[in-house]
Amino acid sequence: MCTSYESNNPKEDFDAFSIFPAPDFDYKAEIFKDYVAPIFRRVETGFETAPATFGMVPRKRILPHVKQFDTMNARAESVGEKRSFSGAWSRLQLCLIPCRSFFEPGYETGKPVRWRIALAGNEPTAVAGLWREWDEPDGGKSLSFTMLTLNADDHPLMRRFHKPGDEKRSVVMVRPNAYEDWLRCRNTDEARSFLQLYPAGEMQAEPFPLPPRTSKPKFPKEKPPEDGQQSLLD
Repeated sequence: MCTSYESNNPKEDFDAFSIFPAPDFDYKAEIFKDYVAPIFRRVETGFETAPATFGMVPRKRILPHVKQFDTMNARAESVGEKRSFSGAWSRLQLCLIPCRSFFEPGYETGKPVRWRIALAGNEPTAVAGLWREWDEPDGGKSLSFTMLTLNADDHPLMRRFHKPGDEKRSVVMVRPNAYEDWLRCRNTDEARSFLQLYPAGEMQAEPFPLPPRTSKPKFPKEKPPEDGQQSLLD
């Protein structure tokens, strides 16, 4: 499962997505749960690039008495059965998530190590996903999205990640010549035909630990007044 990924630089990478408009909004380079990021989707007038939050059910939408759960990923095998995703799947609310790389934990050293996974040559790619629309209190609309994943127990690269004994999963990367066809799928059977693991020989991976956290700046303590001086607080 993918819980964070590196999005694409709107000033450098979007030539690879020529059929979609470049984003006209700000977003962070690395996307985590509830962060805003660009997605491509089909609309009545063609295709658009829209801001959406990562996670099909944003944190703020989960009711207080309901147990919180992550919806950044949707299992392709059961996407039509899960309440969080089935409506978007049946309505073919398909999207593409532009992605430079994504991150997974590896345990080959006995401890979790963050790895960066990308296409060979670091070429931009797009991940298959679903989108959902939400009504906002001010009368506006907002979007959220999830990434579709597949079992990767037998994948030469992706089976190396996640905890020992856990099922191995991988996001679904779509080839550029299939972007438009994916977004134009006419039924869920056709959509399923696009859900395939990317060949390991066309991917690369490397350890990529998070940089150490820096301490937050603090206000300096007030120095006691010297003899003959008055405190500013007096």
